[in-house]
Amino acid sequence: MPIAPILMTPAYRYGAATPWGGDGLRTFFHKDIPDSRTGEGLETSAIPGLESKSETGETLTALIDRYGERLTGPGFAQPFPLLLKLLDARDTLSVQVHPDNEYAARVEHKLGKTEAWHILRCDEGAELVYGLTPGITKEELRAACRQGSAVEKMLRRVKVHPGETYYIPAGTVHAIGKGILLYEIQQSSDVTYRFYDWDRTDKNGNRRELHLDKAIDVTRLDFAGEAAKEEETEPGRFALLRERYFWLDRFAAGVFTLPRDEERFGILTATAPCVLSWQGGEMALDAGRTAFLPADGFELTLRCGAALLSRPARG
Repeated sequence: MPIAPILMTPAYRYGAATPWGGDGLRTFFHKDIPDSRTGEGLETSAIPGLESKSETGETLTALIDRYGERLTGPGFAQPFPLLLKLLDARDTLSVQVHPDNEYAARVEHKLGKTEAWHILRCDEGAELVYGLTPGITKEELRAACRQGSAVEKMLRRVKVHPGETYYIPAGTVHAIGKGILLYEIQQSSDVTYRFYDWDRTDKNGNRRELHLDKAIDVTRLDFAGEAAKEEETEPGRFALLRERYFWLDRFAAGVFTLPRDEERFGILTATAPCVLSWQGGEMALDAGRTAFLPADGFELTLRCGAALLSRPARG
């Protein structure tokens, strides 16, 4: 018997862990967030201590233990490859960088972290830090970071708009600016190296830890990406990314068929109300809710207001 879609319940990062967070996940998606500094809803996560769960309270890891590769597709059960977040930035995040698989395995014994952001909402004039200004050397970057705010003039900034998608390969210096609500798909990794945190302090005057030596080690100086170009693959369905670790598609309003894909799972997030249906079942998805689509699943019909679909990349 095929496995039906599984409605996921997020874990949250909040409070002191996300001093830049806000209440946008409650305001726009009616989520029961833990406090008014909730930066991240981990909608599909196998990160220890921050696992998403099914409606019955079963963690993603427990679901994988129960169903194995019927749930994930061949080769995707251990380690589980992807992490999906909804992220609300009331303030600007730290300037940071992530290692690739080779460095992360050698130094942290974890996966590396390549990610992508799809802008859901943003204030007028909102910006990302997206790479460095041309001609910077690692020695200059290190010296500026040690001085603190001197690094700000080295940061490449881009203005963003709702509907844009930005790919952030490992080694890219980046930061999400204030006033942005976004969807983030990434490798399943929590390895982050901070360069600079805008001289923020907590209520006791303490600053968050920086990781300058590791950050400098893994930084790509030459990255200068732009918003992704989407391609319409069928009426109302658009390919946003086809990258090494994940694919990302966008659905506009309409009715779509999602065939079985026995090779890999899917993660479907409604950005406007949607209904998934299959032989013998149906699931309503409010905006901001995510369904896990098992590899050994049903052919699905998606009646869609708007949605995003992530899958691991084909081999």
